[in-house]
Amino acid sequence: MSKSWRKISLTIILALAILSIVFAALVAASNVSYNAHGIAEEYKLPIGQSMFENQSILGQREPITVPFISNVGFLAHQIQALDIQGIILTLNTGMVPFDFSTISGEGIDSYGNVVNVKGPGFLTYEGDKLVVKSPDHYVWGYSAPYKWLVKTETGVDVVENGTVIKSVPAEEIKNLEYKNDYYNASTIASWYNYDSAVDATFTLEKGMSGFSDGRNNISASDVPKIFGQDVVDYASEYPTGSPILLYSGNYTEEAGEAYSTYLGSHPEYGDGIREINARQFVFAWNGTVIPPNSTSSGKDYVYFESASDSNAPGGSASHGVCPPARTLRAAVTAEGFDLPVGMCWDEDAVLFGYNPAQGIYVTNNHDYPVKINMWTEGEGTGMAIYCQIVRYVPT
Repeated sequence: MSKSWRKISLTIILALAILSIVFAALVAASNVSYNAHGIAEEYKLPIGQSMFENQSILGQREPITVPFISNVGFLAHQIQALDIQGIILTLNTGMVPFDFSTISGEGIDSYGNVVNVKGPGFLTYEGDKLVVKSPDHYVWGYSAPYKWLVKTETGVDVVENGTVIKSVPAEEIKNLEYKNDYYNASTIASWYNYDSAVDATFTLEKGMSGFSDGRNNISASDVPKIFGQDVVDYASEYPTGSPILLYSGNYTEEAGEAYSTYLGSHPEYGDGIREINARQFVFAWNGTVIPPNSTSSGKDYVYFESASDSNAPGGSASHGVCPPARTLRAAVTAEGFDLPVGMCWDEDAVLFGYNPAQGIYVTNNHDYPVKINMWTEGEGTGMAIYCQIVRYVPT
């Protein structure tokens, strides 16, 4: 090797050594430390918010950048990741993209994106780290009013998320455009005129609150985005405050307890009315899913016919609901659940004063959800009535 090449080689080696020393010194001098809570507070990260794979924990915000001079190690991360865009940004601006791996754990990559999360996860803390937790095997919450009406002396107030957005005089209630499959302006007018006192409420839209895994409450508009339209449809059928199974991981449907009976004949109460009421009871409870260690009623917006009964308070009762109530009672108690609220052990299974749909409550004491299936076969006094418990057993 010629002396000139040897000189050039030594110069290159010396330059690289100096650069290495300078780089190491800069890294050593880069003593800025970050913690998850501080970053979350400074950049207002949405702790508790539901998130999905490939979303950014920053939402629509611009990426976080920090001064290169005090975060030289972050450039090393960009080089290792072959992030050309990040390297160019650093060289042009002196600002380096923040390396989230310094403050994050599971479910978040170094760029702040959600990774390795199946289903609706949520942003939270785990020790001193930010994480996006995958959903538990089962996630449930409770339907909660998001938009509702409040009866006043002169009409109704429309309330959204706790704020009155407008007031409607009584004569204009019939023209309200709020509606779904279960109510419309006529339903609301009937509620206002006949069924409610001042300060009573009528729920128009339902959000979700009280999540089993502790995530944030969500608005009515976010329910279908996060958990699907099926959840919205189910929640709209049941009274406000009902527990709603929102997500299930891998599970097997296992047949639980099953019972059946027949409508039978009691012409003194009108067997035609009794059949109608029996079918309504079956409709009210069929498809009801009760999350683990939760209590649910049957559906809302289910109406029953009255039959004259001198022994009943007020002189009438919804006869015909007791045969299906007995099958429900038998199935759930054989499953190991307590006697439902609103029922007794008599042949007339439904207590006076309890609505057979939203007034009866069944408590699921299992550690997994159950579904109540009810159906009828045939018609008239010989109509058969069935109840089957289905267990959602985790696999």
